Amino acid sequence: MRAVLTRFDDSLRIRVSANLAGFEREVHRDEALRHAAVALALLPGDDGLPSFVLTRRAPKLKAHQGQWAIPGGRLDPGETPHEAALRELHEEVGLELAPDRVLGLLDDYPTRSGYCITPVVVWAGAEADLVPNPDEVAKVYRVPLGELERPDVPQLRSIPESDRPVISIPLLGTHIHAPTAAILYQLREVALRGDATRVAHFEQPVFAWR
Repeated sequence: MRAVLTRFDDSLRIRVSANLAGFEREVHRDEALRHAAVALALLPGDDGLPSFVLTRRAPKLKAHQGQWAIPGGRLDPGETPHEAALRELHEEVGLELAPDRVLGLLDDYPTRSGYCITPVVVWAGAEADLVPNPDEVAKVYRVPLGELERPDVPQLRSIPESDRPVISIPLLGTHIHAPTAAILYQLREVALRGDATRVAHFEQPVFAWR
């Protein structure tokens, strides 16, 4: 069911929390993969509409330079996905949140580049002030959650290199690809709509395999 997203308020927080609490997430258990976490931070946009944080990675990074991304990174030794997501959110966009701002988790997403990503949904709140770290982030965006409710989301295509469909989402005048697109699609399906939609089977474009 399509979500109505016109106000950033407690009713949205309660709905997202309830949907995530009722979701039985899938854990990917492959010890060969490195564990990472991303923070799906919910906050009001410049126009006050419910939004999420999306970044463009800095061009001088060693891997995935200039790609669209959700704030996140590899887990440090002894860290939980919650802790890593909050730490990376602070390091990348200057947003420091307490552990009680975590609303829940989505499915693990295994990537072609050797990571198992755990998406952590967090409530950034109306007071959120974003300051991108230039060493990691070229630009930070507040993207309206309503963009995920467009009728052309998601878009799927076939590639000769895989028998799995490649998923993308049209945003900010371009196309966002998996893994980011898969995670954002599940954010819509689970957190906003309350549907137990799986996304780990969606493929990434070949340029993201490295």
